[in-house]
Amino acid sequence: MRIKLLLSFVLCSFASTTVFAAVAIQHWQTSQGGQVYFVSSPGLPMVDIRLVFAAGSARDGEKHGIAALTTHMLETGAGQWNADQIAQRFDAVGAKYSSATHRDMSWVGLRSLTQDDLLAQALATFQQIISQPQYTQEQFQRIKEQKLISLTQQQERPGYLAKKTFYQSIYGEHPYAHLVSGEIATIKGMQLADIKQFYQQYYVRDNAVLAIVGDLTEEQARQTAETLFKQLKPGNKAAQLPHVNLPAKGKAQQINFPSTQTHILAGLPGLSRKDADYFPLYVGNYILGGGGLVSQLFLDIREKRGLAYSAYSYFSPLAELGPFTIGLQTQNKQSKLAIDIMQTTLAEFINHGPTQEQLIAAQKNLTGGFVLRFDSNKKLLNYVATIAFYQLPLDYLQSFPGKVSLVTVDEIKSAFQRRINTDLLQIISVGGQE
Repeated sequence: MRIKLLLSFVLCSFASTTVFAAVAIQHWQTSQGGQVYFVSSPGLPMVDIRLVFAAGSARDGEKHGIAALTTHMLETGAGQWNADQIAQRFDAVGAKYSSATHRDMSWVGLRSLTQDDLLAQALATFQQIISQPQYTQEQFQRIKEQKLISLTQQQERPGYLAKKTFYQSIYGEHPYAHLVSGEIATIKGMQLADIKQFYQQYYVRDNAVLAIVGDLTEEQARQTAETLFKQLKPGNKAAQLPHVNLPAKGKAQQINFPSTQTHILAGLPGLSRKDADYFPLYVGNYILGGGGLVSQLFLDIREKRGLAYSAYSYFSPLAELGPFTIGLQTQNKQSKLAIDIMQTTLAEFINHGPTQEQLIAAQKNLTGGFVLRFDSNKKLLNYVATIAFYQLPLDYLQSFPGKVSLVTVDEIKSAFQRRINTDLLQIISVGGQE
């Protein structure tokens, strides 16, 4: 038994190291001009595919929630098949369909075995979904009603209300200001024609990138890409999003809610995907609030004072400035104290930066565990799709640990002082009165 366990450990370690060393992203255009990013990952006879469109909630316009609704409806019927028939076609060949909508993007994905006949049926079904959705009135009404019920239920949760208010507070009139799921009023007013128009505008070849990771040769990947892109209409690339303006001044907003815990979110716009300060802010935040039990916010708020079960911070880089967020939950009677400690910890970190010992420990943790973030095709696909969509360097994964290791204390301190202005901090608390 011990020999089997040891062998399993060695094989897993070898596989992880091999994945890390062998991640070579190939990039090309199809004959139609489609952008393709491919990583050959021989071993298991499987392939993971993700087609990403610049069709996230930032493209909603006044119809908040239309991007998510459009993506959700894709699998309700396509070509000559209804939703049940689509599910049966995927099940028959062991394939799995998936989709999601975020602020910058919406994507549809396929996981399939690579045996020729099985992959052919999975791709044919997937192609119909992306190029010939039915978008029937019956399915639209059903999905719309489900979305309204979900939004109604979410409004009864303090965490949802805090998040909604937080994004409105830090982004104002920017397209990032509303939640991906939309709002009850805008969903109610939505018509099927709106969904069709959104699909026709954004689900087009020139607004898409394709990521493929799996046990395919380059030639097979090229054929797969040609198959998927050939039925998409050319269309136009989505317009660049407006730049994000920082809030004019800081604000603290308390929202009364019948709960025993107060949900607290604080932050401001902070980081974009191609930002020159990406690595100093990334490493610095690990020390401040992204490192879990060893982060400064956790130690000051949880360990020293027992004010919250957890306290954290993170950057969410987007095409434009994504949010820097600090979050925690605490008893209502402790909320003011918790906010004071949170602000003090943040201010001290910005003013003084981390210690050299903290930096070294963070760098070791971030680089030592980095390979585990893409030790499977599914995880690797997330990275490849992100690299493709934001047009990051093809050697992003190989160079990442080295760039983390080169960050200095002075760079972290400088980046946080320039980018996180505590005078502009937006603080939202939702909970019961003391």
